[in-house]
Amino acid sequence: MEPIVDPAIEAYAEEHTSPPTDALRRLAEETTATLDAPQMMVGALEGRVLEMLVFLSGAKRVLEIGTFSGYSSISMAAGLPEGGRIVTCDISEKHAEVARRHIEASGLADRIEVKVGPALETLSELEGPFDFVFIDADKGNYANYFEAVLPKLSDRGLIAVDNTLWSGRVVDPNDQDDDTVAIRRFNQQIADDPRVVNVILTVRDGITLIRRSGRA
Repeated sequence: MEPIVDPAIEAYAEEHTSPPTDALRRLAEETTATLDAPQMMVGALEGRVLEMLVFLSGAKRVLEIGTFSGYSSISMAAGLPEGGRIVTCDISEKHAEVARRHIEASGLADRIEVKVGPALETLSELEGPFDFVFIDADKGNYANYFEAVLPKLSDRGLIAVDNTLWSGRVVDPNDQDDDTVAIRRFNQQIADDPRVVNVILTVRDGITLIRRSGRA
């Protein structure tokens, strides 16, 4: 993943953000050493952003699509109020095993439930409403995930979608990679959708925040 923000600025921001917990540091070390595509982990800066979003929104029910090794789940769980819960889903049992182990070690296992299977099947079995949804899974299904979760979103709920600037590749007309095209199409779909209001943040690889417009 190529940075979309000057690396020196990114490093400065991370150095002057509250540091990750020891549990998250250990998780990051194992992810980097043992899992394929460790860049999929949200990391320290985005983890704190997600924690803050959950905290500021007052979300009590959180849904995550794309657990990977659990960094984002643990980060968001730290922002939950008393009694808050996260349901996180991933298609990989290997990822889920790593995530469950580190979730247990973090002391937040009572707040996080990990489900394994195709996300659209898992979503069809879940009842809303959810106050916060984080989408960070296979890019070709972003539009499908969005349509699946929008009816399950609470009235003042918020959706956050990761990687929506895709290392800046979305603005390169010569880049016709399947994932690039899918993200580009998703971004336009959301921008044109009268049911929602959205903003793309230039944090890490791009985070889109979406809420209902009142016409959903």
